[in-house]
Amino acid sequence: MTNYLIRFAYPDGRALWIGSAEEVNHCVRTTNGTASSNSDTGPAITTAYKDGIWRPVPPEDPCRGPGDRRGQDELMVPGRPGRLTVCRDATYVRPPYRKRHGRDVARALAAALNSLDTVPSRNTCQGLGGANERGIRLIFDYPQGPAAAVRISMDCVPAINNGLLQADLDNPVRDQILRLAPS
Repeated sequence: MTNYLIRFAYPDGRALWIGSAEEVNHCVRTTNGTASSNSDTGPAITTAYKDGIWRPVPPEDPCRGPGDRRGQDELMVPGRPGRLTVCRDATYVRPPYRKRHGRDVARALAAALNSLDTVPSRNTCQGLGGANERGIRLIFDYPQGPAAAVRISMDCVPAINNGLLQADLDNPVRDQILRLAPS
């Protein structure tokens, strides 16, 4: 584990300190002491430290990227996504476990998810007895900035979680997601 303490200096003399780390399990909290995030910024910080310039490090597998977009505390999928990747939980032995869709599909699904009633996420759910469906992770990409990720746990209530908000999965949204998912 490599710990980082970063100082952002502003022209007016103010400074902002951010604490984070790069850790093999990607279980790191990034914080300024007031606000915090579970976003895995470690690889980007390490690259910036080595190269002397900040540039986001894209994940090798888009299904495993962080997906922490500003605004996900207010909407399940904020803004206007440009593309959608639907990822199935799998052993990654038998592809395809992911399927990409264009802007119109991404925006339609984002609108459907945003229409659901949400509550602040506790990052927990109640398992449904007898259900054994693979989970799905939705990655909404944007022309600029980070992606937004939404986790669908088909055998849990609430089934939908973006890390900051949770919602119950109704049948029309469930059917829409299953149509877009790889088999």
